[in-house]
Amino acid sequence: MNRLVKTALLAGAAFGVMASAAQAQVQAAPVGEQASNVDDIIVSARRRDEALKDVPISVSALGAERLEETGASDITALQQQTPNATVQVARGSNSTLISFIRGIGQQDPLWGFEPGVGLYVDDVYVARPQGAVLDIFDIQRIEVLRGPQGSLYGRNTVGGAIKYVTSRLDPDSPELTLRGAYGSYNQIDLLAQGSMPVTDKLRIGGAVASYNRDGYGKNLNTGAEHYDKDVLAGRVSVEFQPYDNAFFRLAYDRVEDRSNPRHGHREVAGVGPGAGVPGSVYDTYAGLGDKNKVTTEGVSLTAQVDLNDVWSFKSITAYRTGDTNTLIDFDNTPAPTLDVPAVYGDHQFTQEFQALFSTDRIQGVAGIFYLDGTASGAFDTIAQNFGIVIGTAGYVETTSIALFTDVNLDLTERLHLGLGARYTMDDKTGHVFRANYLGAARSPLLGGAARNPILLRTDYTNSNSFDQFTPKASLSYDFSDRLTGYASYSKGFKSGGFDMRGDAILTPNTVNGYQPEKVDSYEIGLKGSAFDRRLNFASAIFYNKYEDQQVTTQVPAVGGIASFVDNVGSSKFYGAELEGSLILTDSLTANFAVGYLDSKFEQFLRYNLTTQKYEDISSLVVLQNAPKWTGYLGLTWRGDVAGGSLAVTPSVSYRDDYSQFEFPNPVLDQDAFALVDLSVVWTDPSQKWTVGVFGKNLTDEEYRVGGYNFAGAAYNDSLIGYYGPPRTVTASLQYKF
Repeated sequence: MNRLVKTALLAGAAFGVMASAAQAQVQAAPVGEQASNVDDIIVSARRRDEALKDVPISVSALGAERLEETGASDITALQQQTPNATVQVARGSNSTLISFIRGIGQQDPLWGFEPGVGLYVDDVYVARPQGAVLDIFDIQRIEVLRGPQGSLYGRNTVGGAIKYVTSRLDPDSPELTLRGAYGSYNQIDLLAQGSMPVTDKLRIGGAVASYNRDGYGKNLNTGAEHYDKDVLAGRVSVEFQPYDNAFFRLAYDRVEDRSNPRHGHREVAGVGPGAGVPGSVYDTYAGLGDKNKVTTEGVSLTAQVDLNDVWSFKSITAYRTGDTNTLIDFDNTPAPTLDVPAVYGDHQFTQEFQALFSTDRIQGVAGIFYLDGTASGAFDTIAQNFGIVIGTAGYVETTSIALFTDVNLDLTERLHLGLGARYTMDDKTGHVFRANYLGAARSPLLGGAARNPILLRTDYTNSNSFDQFTPKASLSYDFSDRLTGYASYSKGFKSGGFDMRGDAILTPNTVNGYQPEKVDSYEIGLKGSAFDRRLNFASAIFYNKYEDQQVTTQVPAVGGIASFVDNVGSSKFYGAELEGSLILTDSLTANFAVGYLDSKFEQFLRYNLTTQKYEDISSLVVLQNAPKWTGYLGLTWRGDVAGGSLAVTPSVSYRDDYSQFEFPNPVLDQDAFALVDLSVVWTDPSQKWTVGVFGKNLTDEEYRVGGYNFAGAAYNDSLIGYYGPPRTVTASLQYKF
């Protein structure tokens, strides 16, 4: 089934596009207003508004209309429509983000680890993945920038960046949108958003959204919902424009997630009560508990002043904080064989100044970025079979300063040179404490009975500094007004740090921390439109050389669990991407995306606990979350029905085989699968009422999005899988005043 879907999806998106495009050339007709053209789509990927066609970067841009028509509920919908991207909910969580672009990212959401894909909300850098599965509301568009973006974006964009761009407030008249939805598993979503001008220079706006749903499964031990959703989110903004050339925006947002913890699904049977394999992949026998809370909030002030026709100045000041109280039952049984309660906390202050300039021949930005942040936390590893709990706590303090610039020079009317650079300086201080306590119950670090450690495993404080110069260069050529080709080189950098799980007994070198990772990326691309702008596309071929790659692994060991965060060596990967849209008729449009990725480790150094030496095991490992093929094909029919406008969008997305970790595991790794969706949206003649029906995963495909591997009798063979949503159907009603 999946191979047939793959053939239809990938071959259809290539051959079908060309064949239909040829037909469009013969039957050329005026393009309707609903068309999205590469030279009409405006993005801010280079910190300034530009047509997508003119940007020598691989960028996927999904606007509010497209997201609404396809029933996208949160930013994980990007995974289906963006080539070579993984955007998922983290294992054991409901609102923690896992993102990979072209095989580079971060699966470990523990405090202190840096992301490989930068997340930005209105140009504010979000350093931690907790609470970062952003629900889609009050949005203008989402941009996915593939490849290193060091010369343009704050920190750690070694793999790329995701930009969540919210809507500007209407300066002239009040607006109010009310939306309600009801769906499978008693899903109830409510949204209210609006704005109003206070004066001709001042306007205020806000949005509040509630997302609730019963669980896809049950905790068969406690009776609690499993894979449920209970999220409350809000945003308030004030925009002030005292003069035509000056704009100020003060914004506050908050997300509170009280969904039950996701303990996962036991994939193989263990020993004892509740250690069997539940019949539903969404069920569990976990006994650790059912309480979970994640809160994130932030405030930002954006100021922009246009000094003259050439120069503009922009300041982005932001403060963000987050708290997590979570539980993960790794063994998925009533017994505390491998239970992990945890608390995380973080806060960050960022300040960015930008000077933007534009003349007839030169456009660009130069600036400075500053970050001061602390990430901290504590967790217990309750191991009943050892009669102990391993308590772990620590923090990482980070100060980062970066100077950056990105300039585009028009060498001729058609030939353009892009030059960029960033110099980053990071100072980090890390503290890690890890100790064994007698008794398989919570340690004093997590509120357990006061007692002294029986064995101190780690207790150190260390500091380190990292600096890196990351250049970027591109050359683009306008073959015509509607077709642009480019070639680029960029260098990416992700900061080093300290392993918050580090065990100084098993791995003494952990006290020294780990070093930054770097990637050299080469890319050529072609984007534009053809056939009277009926065919709009963006394509790219890339090659990446990945050095000093940071990899987190955990393995059972005598007396505990050994954690490694090592600069394992190097890997290389190359691939290709094609995405776009094709207007088949005045009423029917096809949207397509195809990604190919070939990845391989050249060196993978693994610490041998027995010999206490590093060994190259590159022949045994693979890149995680790096499927060879990804694809999307959607057809949207638009027409007049019952006096209003109707949009019907059937779609299929495909994801090839992929490994959850660097070490393949046939029990946990995911085979190729396809998701079939269908959306129907009707808007009344007044454009005020909108009714939608959205079917997701209509074939009820079961697919893993994460896992844990703690095999062996000591941990009761705890191989745990986490699954994506089953088949759901949701109906929504929206009214705009």
